[in-house]
Amino acid sequence: MTPDPRIVRFIRRHHVLVLATAAQGVPYCADLFYTYDQERNELVFTSDDTTRHVREMLLEPVVAGSVVLETRVVGRVQGLQLCGRVERADDRARTLYLRRFPYAALTTLTLWRLRPTFLKYTDNTLGFGTKLIWNQESEASSS
Repeated sequence: MTPDPRIVRFIRRHHVLVLATAAQGVPYCADLFYTYDQERNELVFTSDDTTRHVREMLLEPVVAGSVVLETRVVGRVQGLQLCGRVERADDRARTLYLRRFPYAALTTLTLWRLRPTFLKYTDNTLGFGTKLIWNQESEASSS
């Protein structure tokens, strides 16, 4: 039930997630620092309960997001699109987050974990337009 190692490597190399939420048919995006728990296949991020995206997540925990490599070179384009569910994080997630971002210990943290159900990784370094897809539902039905 783990994603392709190339997807995991991409997620681990980056640290900014664009998180998309929606409420009453109106979409919203937020940029968030994250760390990745490979063992549990989840992205951990912090955000205060008063933010718009958290208020929307609490109403509808199914979200979308992306992580991208910013480049102008077409042959190096890489990016991840994802869908998943968000819930409050636990102590393990806190430990991982603070290991990646130790300065965050100076603030009050409200941590969340995003458990992907779908990942689509585009990597032009593997060939123009190459896409690797991981889908939790298809993984569950094939096992």
